Amino acid sequence: MRAGLGRAASPNWHLTRRNAVLVRLAKVAGLPGRTGDDRFTGEQAALRRVATLVASGTAPSEVFAAVTEEAARLLGADYTMMARYDPDDAIWIVGTWSSAGAAYPLGAQARLGGRNVPTQVFETGRPARIDDYDVASGAVADAVREFGFRAAVGVPVIVEGRIWGVMIAASRVEPLPAGTEAQLAGFTELAATAIANAQARVDLRAYADEQAALRRVATLVAETAPPEEVFAAVTREAGRLLGADRSTMARYRSDNAETVLAAWDSAGPSIPAGTRWSLGGKNVHTMVFQTGRPARIDDYTGASGPVAEAAREFGDLRAAAGVPVSVGGRLWGVMIVASRTGPLPAGTEERLAGFTELAGTAIANAEAQAALTASRARVVATADATRRRIERNLHDGAQQRLVSLALDLRAAEVTAPPGADEHVRQLDEVAAGLDGVLQELREIGRGLHPAILAESGLRPALKTLARRSAIPVDLDIQVTGRLPEPVESAAYYTVSEALTNAAKHARATAADIEVTASNHALQVRVRDNGRGGADFNRGSGLVGLKDRAEALGGRLDLHSPPGAGTTLRIILPLNDTGGPRMPADAAGRAGDASRGLAADSAV
Repeated sequence: MRAGLGRAASPNWHLTRRNAVLVRLAKVAGLPGRTGDDRFTGEQAALRRVATLVASGTAPSEVFAAVTEEAARLLGADYTMMARYDPDDAIWIVGTWSSAGAAYPLGAQARLGGRNVPTQVFETGRPARIDDYDVASGAVADAVREFGFRAAVGVPVIVEGRIWGVMIAASRVEPLPAGTEAQLAGFTELAATAIANAQARVDLRAYADEQAALRRVATLVAETAPPEEVFAAVTREAGRLLGADRSTMARYRSDNAETVLAAWDSAGPSIPAGTRWSLGGKNVHTMVFQTGRPARIDDYTGASGPVAEAAREFGDLRAAAGVPVSVGGRLWGVMIVASRTGPLPAGTEERLAGFTELAGTAIANAEAQAALTASRARVVATADATRRRIERNLHDGAQQRLVSLALDLRAAEVTAPPGADEHVRQLDEVAAGLDGVLQELREIGRGLHPAILAESGLRPALKTLARRSAIPVDLDIQVTGRLPEPVESAAYYTVSEALTNAAKHARATAADIEVTASNHALQVRVRDNGRGGADFNRGSGLVGLKDRAEALGGRLDLHSPPGAGTTLRIILPLNDTGGPRMPADAAGRAGDASRGLAADSAV
């Protein structure tokens, strides 16, 4: 039965409790003896010896042994014992001393019930005595008579305001003297102090471990790690911290089912991510889904439903506790910790909530980033569509009209009457001017959106760029077939901008282009031998290309040391032009907005 001090009361709760312990010890250890009163002097000496052990941080087991021995010698008792009350209505012995040598072994247990001192103290929370154990009853009384004890006195051990255990002194020959209870109480207070002190150290270590685990997960969240990495860390850290045998994070689905996103098991292999279960019956997963609140089952033998049956296939579970994962005020999923041995400690749900809050933050961040990436991708797609429309309008409208006018002028030249040489010359100049305007419009159209890119794809379009380049270009294209249209456009404009900069600004004399593709990404590298020194902060061209790449879930890298040429590399995901996805079921109701969390994951 663990009695803990509420941590929410103060951030220095452990220091407050330790200070109270030290004050109490100082009072006991500093009590003076009285000349001429050997009994009082002996009692204070015994208490000081125990208090010194407690103040030095001696282990509780050693303190219990000292308390029982000092109390027995002081009281002239034949036997003393300290026992802790168990949640299952039993006691188990943590300290004992006997004048005859034979005593109950440490760790021995006995059931409460009947009429005997441990049961009376447990039921009333007050000191109790029985002066004739012949009239006592219950399993404890039977054990007392077996060792030949006639009478006993017991005093409760109170820790943090709750009954923790009992200290008993027993006699084989006669009832213990009046006032025995008061003398025992001094020792039980020191024992309680030792317990509280030890518990403070344990709680402080646990608090530090918990904060360290939360900090590791929070670091991943702050670094915008992919959700699947955060989920794996959350289940692992929570499972280890809480001493669970298994921890699981699952995403609720709209069809009354859930999908496992991450799982950890102390025994090794666990439930595979992507496993789907139907909800229903009596199990923690379904209880959290139905109520939106934490839930626990301390005996899973009575659990039912598909989730419970599936969970048993992955190991025999005894108990489980679950906490909802909420994102943006809506129920998103659940996190479960489970035990194969017994019920999980009280407060498990509260400690688990710290991890689910971090998971919820990671999911919210991912959804916000995904929505932003999707929005940027739509802007890029709209801009490209507008450019294509303008290019088509120029080609099908203005260019065709100019071609028609030029043909009419040439026809007028041919049909001109003799002696109209000056008019023919003027017609020829106008026709030549129209040809020049037509050529300029074609160049503008190619700059807006090259027709060859739309009609034939990236490979022919890059060959055309290389052929028209003002500097020699070594072209190595290891890509065949068509790619997603946004990817082709981004790659084309990157190469076009790089070649223009190389010839116009870098004063390069040569450039090479390498284009490769895998199952996941297209990579284009353009390198020149110019003067270098290019920077994203100098001009809008490179910045625009960088924004375009990131809008598609990719990235643009620039390496341009002064005097050593410039290398521009763009990496674009091929699996999804809106960027890499979160796990499909992690995306949940975010739908397509779940795209594009981590650009580097596409490489």
